Amino acid sequence: MTKNQLRVMTYNIHKGFNIGNRRFVLHQIRDALIDAGADLLFLQETQGAHSLHKKRILDWPDASQSEFLAHGGWPYYAYGKNAIYSEGHHGNAILSKYDLEFWENVNVSPYPWASRSLLHGVIRVPAANKTVHIVCIHFGLIGTERRRQVETLCNRIDSHIPHDAPLIIAGDFNDWMGLIERHFHDHLELKEVFQTLHGRHARTFPAWMPFLPMDRIYYRGLEPVSCSRLGQLPWRMLSDHAPLSATFQL
Repeated sequence: MTKNQLRVMTYNIHKGFNIGNRRFVLHQIRDALIDAGADLLFLQETQGAHSLHKKRILDWPDASQSEFLAHGGWPYYAYGKNAIYSEGHHGNAILSKYDLEFWENVNVSPYPWASRSLLHGVIRVPAANKTVHIVCIHFGLIGTERRRQVETLCNRIDSHIPHDAPLIIAGDFNDWMGLIERHFHDHLELKEVFQTLHGRHARTFPAWMPFLPMDRIYYRGLEPVSCSRLGQLPWRMLSDHAPLSATFQL
């Protein structure tokens, strides 16, 4: 990979548990992320705190999950809550090898019982002398909820991100029917990297036998080089989602 390329990954880490919540695998997830070598991680369902798990699970980290994972080689990180409950909270996280010049967590929840947010950040890649806008998202399970979240996202991008600025939006879109595609393409002029390179969306859920295209990486103002679903070991033994990895030319 050249110095003008950016390697990114999106991954729903399922709060550090494997499929069925049978085992706590956050330490194995960190090892796998380090081996994958991405410059930029978009993580969903990252546990910020959980008082009961901290008491019951022997290797539960003292730090938040985003901080624990960041210590594997990403000196810059941001975490945004999007679900808060009596035991703690979880949300989206961005981990970066490049300086996060700005970040903000933005509420996109149309209903109080379905707390969701988008995490918007800006990184600077010194070798390419470029700033890149990045958005980590985890959309809702209900179609009407997702449509309103797309509207909020579009408004955010229109008001805060110059149209000629490089932009990456990645996460768990819960859009297995592809209903948000037209909004992203027509309004935001975004392309999805796996679809661009392979002609279809990657199937990423469930990790042990993926058949639903839930996780995606959208972009504009960059040139896609490669994109793959990481479905081999150890990934299919970790979270219930398979991660997507992509490389862009800046």
